[in-house]
Amino acid sequence: HSSVEYFNINNVTQMSDIEHYNFDYSGTSMKALTMKKIKITDMYFSQDDLYEIFADMNITDMTIADSEMIHMLCPSRKSSFRYLNFLKNDLTDFLFQKCDNLAQLETLILQKNKFESLRKVSFMTSRMKSLTYLDMSNNLLRHDGAGVQCQWAESLAELDLSSNQLAGAVFECLPANVQKLSLRNNQISNVPSGVAELKSLEELNLASNRLADLPGCGGFTSLQFLNVEMNSILTPSADFFQSCPRVRELQAGHNPFQCSCELQAFIRLERRSGGKLFGWPAAYVCEYPEG
Repeated sequence: HSSVEYFNINNVTQMSDIEHYNFDYSGTSMKALTMKKIKITDMYFSQDDLYEIFADMNITDMTIADSEMIHMLCPSRKSSFRYLNFLKNDLTDFLFQKCDNLAQLETLILQKNKFESLRKVSFMTSRMKSLTYLDMSNNLLRHDGAGVQCQWAESLAELDLSSNQLAGAVFECLPANVQKLSLRNNQISNVPSGVAELKSLEELNLASNRLADLPGCGGFTSLQFLNVEMNSILTPSADFFQSCPRVRELQAGHNPFQCSCELQAFIRLERRSGGKLFGWPAAYVCEYPEG
């Protein structure tokens, strides 16, 4: 109990034994805690004795990063957390499962951990009624599909799933109201049509995947920004022209485009509509044999 409101701890090694300690957080002044590169040397202690100290804090912002943390308890009562950042730890799919006490949480950053199941991640968020931003990039996430149901927080507006192990089945397990979605650097070879109805989606990043064609926007009727850089696209399909009338900005550099009438028509169409093209050649000179 002190007047300290913002507390930062960096590069600390715990030497003595960890013991259970009851602490009353009522009347404390702290608003935010940041801990980075914390090393625990005592391996023979009750995990709950350590994690409940942090889980039950009555602060709005907490960061515990780069500390080999393997778990975090669900708060024992309704929590005031609005921002949680657990960057670069060893957290898994067991985190916050069936946790009802994070209803005020708005931002959750779990980048560079060891999550594997996209379905379990979705259920983790389903009880976070205020969650708007989730960063799950640089994990081990997969989704096999096959009719497996996912359940995301309805409030989730921005989701980062870049640098995982996701294929096309990911489109069967996405939050219905997401507005900004990054699937950069995964293993997506196609965007299945008629699977995802993401009517609020405005920005989609599919760079560094395995796409052989531009995706259609049948399920993304509000899409305005699309990034498909560093894929294997040869020429845009007619489906893209017809189903993506709202796209105003397209980043498509570093693809092995082949000169074709479709490609020239596409470039002319984008320029007429006032859209922005990044990474497309300024002009094409195509030669075709007679006939």
